[in-house]
Amino acid sequence: MAAAGAGLLAVRAAPAPGPQVRGPDDRRDVRTRYRRSQPPQAMRMFERYLPRPVGPDEVLREFYFTRLAYSGRTYMGGGSWSVDFPKADRQFMVGLKRLLDQLDAYDYDNAIVATDEKLYRFPFLYSVEVGYMMLSEDEREALRFWVIDDFWGSWQWANLERELSELLPEYSIVDIPLDHPIFHCFYDVEEILQVPNVGQGRYGGPTWEQDGYTPHVRGIFDDHGRLMVVINWNTDLGDAWEWAEDEWYPVRFSHYAYQMGVNFVVYAMSH
Repeated sequence: MAAAGAGLLAVRAAPAPGPQVRGPDDRRDVRTRYRRSQPPQAMRMFERYLPRPVGPDEVLREFYFTRLAYSGRTYMGGGSWSVDFPKADRQFMVGLKRLLDQLDAYDYDNAIVATDEKLYRFPFLYSVEVGYMMLSEDEREALRFWVIDDFWGSWQWANLERELSELLPEYSIVDIPLDHPIFHCFYDVEEILQVPNVGQGRYGGPTWEQDGYTPHVRGIFDDHGRLMVVINWNTDLGDAWEWAEDEWYPVRFSHYAYQMGVNFVVYAMSH
């Protein structure tokens, strides 16, 4: 396992242009996707979600899918932490509760700031778009098992690496080997797929963004070999959860994203 460094950030030649999302499990033929206008499902991106009927403080559950509302620069006119929120979170919970029917899980989203004293109720934290993240000292002191997703390319990696060097300066970022238990604690994941965003997935690719051509699952381990941070770089599991019901989004990416997400939850709850 190699520590993150300049060699890992080297820019590779861009893949050949053209669709890259192909396979027998695609919901729609690629040529059909290109010929037609934007599918009606695209409007779901702007769907308004009603307030949660029951807040997390009003119930006691075994598991909450908890999203970190971190400090950082704005993205698309809002906080970068909130990309795909709350649809991705709620829809992932629908699948998680079906797949892990013995887990007493909260049905809805649960966003929380790192300085909230209730943070330690939740053993699992999820974050996206960390290329825009700028943690405060108070936030750094509070974090625990953390899953990072949906950020792309060398400049966003450099920002995350800088933040993690402040948070955990004594530890290195390494590639998590495929024989690690996090890939096998519920589903057996034998390959790291690059999961595209919803727009590129619907229309056949490319799967990559910026100069993020190769997907990675990296991590930070403590002195006892315990996994503290999981980093999904150059991939977008959240979009695959959010759009799993969309017939235009390739099913193989949704399957993979749910397998990874379920494994992360099982690992976090059992370690």
